[in-house]
Amino acid sequence: MQKGNLSAKTIWGKVVLFLKEHHQVALHVACGDITDVQVNEHYLVINTQDSMLNNLLADGRREIESALRWQGLDLEIYVNYTPKGKSVQERDIEKLIGLVGEYLIIK
Repeated sequence: MQKGNLSAKTIWGKVVLFLKEHHQVALHVACGDITDVQVNEHYLVINTQDSMLNNLLADGRREIESALRWQGLDLEIYVNYTPKGKSVQERDIEKLIGLVGEYLIIK
């Protein structure tokens, strides 16, 4: 969606730049990898599947909202955290347990 004539990616790019200029190194690096953002009437929605990134965004909420105000935008951030499904390794282990049961030893 658009906020005025700015796209969500443009707004997010300026947030990342703001964080760099204000020496928020960890938050800048983490936010630099985020590409799934949306803007609606009241929120900048950040979609993530990474729990560590979710926690970092929660801790950096004030800095991110400052970056939005710096752009003249009256938006709040909303982190849409949807945990990933099981990893390939976890699925493989479950499959092996189903096949060999108690004979499987995992070290």
